[in-house]
Amino acid sequence: MEAVIPDRTRIAPEIEKHVAAEGDRESDPALALERELEPVGRWQDELTVRGMVAALLIGFIYTVIVMKIALTTGLVPTLNVSAALLSFLALRGWTRLLDRFGIVSRPFTRQENTIVQTCGVACYTIAFAGGFGSTLLGLNKNTYELAGDSPGNGPGSYKEPGIGWMTAFLFSCSFGGLLTLIPLRQVLVVDYKLVYPSGTATAVLINGFHTTQGDKNSKKQIRGFLKYFGGSFLWSFFQWFYTGGDVCGFVQFPTFGLKAWKQTFFFDFSMTYVGAGMICPHIVNISTLLGAILSYGILWPLISKNKGDWYPANVKESSMKSLYGYKAFICIALIMGDGLYHFTKIITITFKGMYRQFIHKRVDNRVKDVDNTVSLEELQRDEIFRKGHIPSWMAYTGYALLSAIAVVTTPIMFRQVKWYYVVIAYVVAPMLGFANSYGTGLTDINMGYNYGKIGLFVFAGWAGRDNGVVAGLVVGTCVKQLVLISADLMQDFKTSYLTQTSPRSMMVAQAVGTAMGCIVSPLTFMLFYKAFDIGNPDGTWKAPYALIYRNMAILGVEGFSVLPKYCLALSAGFFAFAAVLSIARDVMPHRYRQYVPLPMAMAVPFLVGGSFAIDMCIGSLVVFVWNKIKKKEADFMVPAVASGLICGDGIWTFPSSILALAKIKPPICMNFTPAP
Repeated sequence: MEAVIPDRTRIAPEIEKHVAAEGDRESDPALALERELEPVGRWQDELTVRGMVAALLIGFIYTVIVMKIALTTGLVPTLNVSAALLSFLALRGWTRLLDRFGIVSRPFTRQENTIVQTCGVACYTIAFAGGFGSTLLGLNKNTYELAGDSPGNGPGSYKEPGIGWMTAFLFSCSFGGLLTLIPLRQVLVVDYKLVYPSGTATAVLINGFHTTQGDKNSKKQIRGFLKYFGGSFLWSFFQWFYTGGDVCGFVQFPTFGLKAWKQTFFFDFSMTYVGAGMICPHIVNISTLLGAILSYGILWPLISKNKGDWYPANVKESSMKSLYGYKAFICIALIMGDGLYHFTKIITITFKGMYRQFIHKRVDNRVKDVDNTVSLEELQRDEIFRKGHIPSWMAYTGYALLSAIAVVTTPIMFRQVKWYYVVIAYVVAPMLGFANSYGTGLTDINMGYNYGKIGLFVFAGWAGRDNGVVAGLVVGTCVKQLVLISADLMQDFKTSYLTQTSPRSMMVAQAVGTAMGCIVSPLTFMLFYKAFDIGNPDGTWKAPYALIYRNMAILGVEGFSVLPKYCLALSAGFFAFAAVLSIARDVMPHRYRQYVPLPMAMAVPFLVGGSFAIDMCIGSLVVFVWNKIKKKEADFMVPAVASGLICGDGIWTFPSSILALAKIKPPICMNFTPAP
């Protein structure tokens, strides 16, 4: 779930140039859109009841989708562009429906579109950033048992999921990140003119919707979304009838034969991952397939031949002392190798950027009168952004109050967490948050997950063997939430700046969306948790990152003594391999680097298999062929079609879980056996 793949495939070429050109005001895509300046209204008018209802609906839909992905493979694509599209389609469809009935409604503006998108994204972000498929799920008894017997994984170091404590924990640690950088928003967005590529791309998309051409395209997008949403939903419903057993249905169809099926190479007809493959860049999908071939096609069969020598022959397949241990720790090595390199890279870029900004500001002070011409639209954007001032004292007071609440409540929920662990997390979070937000503004890479991993290792080692695993998972989650959400908020402020939306209304939308997520995500997770066999390494709902993060915490407590035979050497090799690939992507010429696989995407199939990689590659193939046949149509229709496929299949999970809770089983089990 921590592998969140950024979406650059839907950004038009002219926007790509803007994203690549740090601080280039002349190529600002928002300025390139020709339109009259809009009158500036009150910021409260941008917050509408219909907008909040639409945001809640969109947030719920994407929470279900993200929860499904997080609890199956953990590879969550970036869905912000899809959410912006769905926000536009929902409200534009609503206003047109009212018009047909002769009911006058307020105009649908890009500011309202921005608010709905922000609120909806903030809601579903909690589903993957909150740790439901990783750190929080890593606390449960099943993951504790899968991790095996070891001094670090001691008795009582688990806590079963519950709606009450999960909701309270999220409320205690998810809002602080909204306040840490409020006093610096003017500096990061306006003064430093950081690009924030995802925020810029979302703004350009929303601005484009509210033009004449965007209005024409929206009609086709609505039809395309509804068509593929319905088809995907009905296909998932049809598949359900054939899943009346453990290994049944189209999801287990041996596309390439039974031998390949045993090594997880088959197309499982999942429209969610076909749609995700359409959204993700081609290199992400190819990387997942390469990872599957390298692991399940080569490495695991070779290691299996040494069963009884390298690892005991009489242990459970899910035990960390068996082949599963190699799968988990080599996957961790790939993630950490890629993450450590990017952490070092982003920190270096951040400090270099801050130094250049300091020098640039000194030069600007000397030559500020030479050329002081700016566009009327930029003046209006600056004015709106400054008028939406949020007092610093309010941010500081709110952060102190939230810190105090977390310091009191977290040790009550988790006896292994000392109050001073939480104090330290809240003290260092603003400094880490600023570095992360600055780096995100330059590179579009949010390093909140890596800061969380560092916090996990630090607090797990500090708490010791008795309390280290729980303390590491809990406080690491707090650090991640505080650092990640502050950078996400700056992305949203960049979007608000370019769409001329008030920062105050954006702040309210972000807070409301976060509150929605803190309630919706635990409820959705518990529905999945009660209805399906979550965390079963041999089932559909593997939730791989739960075991990965628990083993990271055990590694932080015990060191390398927990690794099976030769696992350290193999893990070190793959750690170096991931770092080399990441370096190669940065130093090689562009025409070659685009073919270098991504270690983070390669890591996921090492643990969960290759079927989802084949689904995503099929999605990528669809986009490739579509671009070859009708490129102009593909540019604006692919997001709508992909969103329809993802939403249709994802929403079916909700009624299927209701059926499972009601003990209603499918009537047929379709499986495949070798011919006699």
